[in-house]
Amino acid sequence: MTSADDIQLRRVRSFVRREGRLTDAQKRALGALHARYGLSPGNHSLDLEAVFGRQAPVILEIGFGNGDSLATMAQAHPDVDYLGVEVHRPGVGRLLNLVAERGLSNVRVICHDAVEVMERQLRQGSLAGIQLFFPDPWPKKRHHKRRIVQHDWVELAASRLRPGGWLHLATDWEDYAQHMLSVMEASPRFANANGRNRYAESPGDRPRTRFEERGTRKGHAVRDLIYWRCGQDAPDFGDQINQGG
Repeated sequence: MTSADDIQLRRVRSFVRREGRLTDAQKRALGALHARYGLSPGNHSLDLEAVFGRQAPVILEIGFGNGDSLATMAQAHPDVDYLGVEVHRPGVGRLLNLVAERGLSNVRVICHDAVEVMERQLRQGSLAGIQLFFPDPWPKKRHHKRRIVQHDWVELAASRLRPGGWLHLATDWEDYAQHMLSVMEASPRFANANGRNRYAESPGDRPRTRFEERGTRKGHAVRDLIYWRCGQDAPDFGDQINQGG
């Protein structure tokens, strides 16, 4: 039987690199701040306690955009460590600036494909939570295979979460929300925190993003899905970070 560490997901990318223009401040951050807050991608396994210099719950956020939400959560929960993974350098540069400006010691950043980071650099059971907020919905039917939330990815996420860890998904595309719900409900590795086939009643303390507000103005309903990794009761810090379970 193939072990969780041997999982190799299909090489269909769930993102497109839309680089955009780097501001001078973002360029300076990528140059000056990466050594302190950034981590290099590769095939080396990360010792997260060594990375953050302490033993604390570690939350992985995939695709943090411009970094506002992640920085806000890290500032609100100094006893929790956050690993942000994003492919777009302008967003990485902006988050690095936010981390430095706010003096956040509990954030580290990797500019790379999150699936590869999960496969190659994160150990089994090393994460307390995974956040995936507003991933590319790939609305055209022929592109649905590019959506990151697929059965193989859910299995990979389960292997990297410790028992009792949580997975929090959010989208403002109804079709993608239904897809997420279907995929997650089919996994025996997760239990819906709000009851089978139900969306979360609230997003917990997930900050609203500009992207989310723009979708709401267009009439898009925002759906949050929160799942516990099966294996034992939810960890004690679950109430502290208020993920709505």
